[in-house]
Amino acid sequence: MDATPQSGPNWNLLRTFHAIAAEQSITKAARRLGVSQPSVSTALQKLEAQLKCQLVFRDSRRFALTQQGGQIYHECREMFRGAERIAQAVRGASGGESGEVRYQIISNLASPMLDEILRLYHQRHPSVTFQSEVKNSQTIVQSVRQGRTNIGICLLVQPPAGLCAIRLFREEFRLFCGAEHPLFGRASVSVEDVEREPFISFACATEGAGLEPMSILRAGMRLGSHIAGLSTNMEEVRRMIAAGLGIGILPLMSAEGDIQAGALWPLKITDEPIGADVYLLHAEVSALAPPEAAFVNIVQELIALYPDMT
Repeated sequence: MDATPQSGPNWNLLRTFHAIAAEQSITKAARRLGVSQPSVSTALQKLEAQLKCQLVFRDSRRFALTQQGGQIYHECREMFRGAERIAQAVRGASGGESGEVRYQIISNLASPMLDEILRLYHQRHPSVTFQSEVKNSQTIVQSVRQGRTNIGICLLVQPPAGLCAIRLFREEFRLFCGAEHPLFGRASVSVEDVEREPFISFACATEGAGLEPMSILRAGMRLGSHIAGLSTNMEEVRRMIAAGLGIGILPLMSAEGDIQAGALWPLKITDEPIGADVYLLHAEVSALAPPEAAFVNIVQELIALYPDMT
């Protein structure tokens, strides 16, 4: 019988016992650890010899931990949880940055580019947390300009003067009507067909500040002389259009599911695509916290690597 080593129980033997107790079976523990059943049985015998106590009652019909076995299993469980927390802390430290990235963003923005930015950032810096706040484009521009936020993602016809701006991608829009609307199913319509139709609008698009592209797109198409519905929320605008209250402009990507379901119909009134660019606005680099600067760097890296995504 092996003598108990001065340094205490062997770590690998404790790891094997932890698996046995967790699985309530030597056979299942062997499968979990990827070793043979005899190896697991031998490890248990060695640990019992080192500790000079029986850890498991076992026969062909019964498996149970002894009182000492239950106590040691509890300690092993806490020990291995602590080891995992240490591993997570090391992974977090190796991820570089820690802290928080706060940003403002327009609602319902569907984008593979944004998804990849967040995925890659988290992969590299798992200790950083994110906090987003949904605002309209006008508010985002003002917030970045006035220093209330350092990062904003918004929809603009052109980048605002005096701000750091990175063009992310083009957001395509269409004019839509619902299934109950008389124009539903029409292959094409004229401006005259739609210019007097009741219009469903974003509330921020009626403020006239020129920074919200919806207002510019609507004005360029001579739409919205009669507002039939108004909301700051894109989903509510979509709901009112689908319900037949009027026509309205929506991002094409966010409406594709409703088009397939027959709830919305894109009205083609021009061969020119309707759209605006999505920009990342940020404070001067010297004013960015390290996690924010890392975020901007990843954006620039992805744009350079995948120009087709823009």
